[in-house]
Amino acid sequence: MNFLEERILKDGLVKEGNVLKVDTFLNHQMDVELLDEIGKEFHRRFADVNITKVLTIEASGIAIAYAVARCFGVPMVFAKKAKSINIDGDMYTAEVESFTHKNKNQVIVSKKVLSSDDRLLIVDDFLANGCALQGLISIAEAAGASVEGICIVIEKGFQYGGRSIRNLGYRLESLAIVESMDHETQTVVFRDQSE
Repeated sequence: MNFLEERILKDGLVKEGNVLKVDTFLNHQMDVELLDEIGKEFHRRFADVNITKVLTIEASGIAIAYAVARCFGVPMVFAKKAKSINIDGDMYTAEVESFTHKNKNQVIVSKKVLSSDDRLLIVDDFLANGCALQGLISIAEAAGASVEGICIVIEKGFQYGGRSIRNLGYRLESLAIVESMDHETQTVVFRDQSE
């Protein structure tokens, strides 16, 4: 069992509807030491790849992507869910649906910050159905950038997102893959990822 799986068992909470709450340490209140460990682990797993930027989506992915980008010594870019007056000019856009929030958002990235020269590592906190990842991949493709890998903190292995992204040929690394969880017993079963 790895450091993240241990933390999920200690502080995670399983809610009805296949929701795993990790908001006391990952995506509301953030344990910065845990984020540092996550960044180091993804850096270790992708040390063989030349990365020029880390790409994520707001809001939960930002702190994680920052930790990863810091380890690689590269900039981090996040797709915004709303256009503001601070973003002008041409933009890449994609529509993404959130499993957690049950809504669709148009996400945007300024064309000034992504180009065909970029070799991207995409980072996010959760992978369920893969909609956010597919949106980020489509933005990368529109920019002509190459997706060198995808880093997911927690993958719901019983949902189709991970399988569909891997079937597209992407190198996807998840720190914890949840095979099953039960809100009545508060049990979480992880996929064995030992090599």
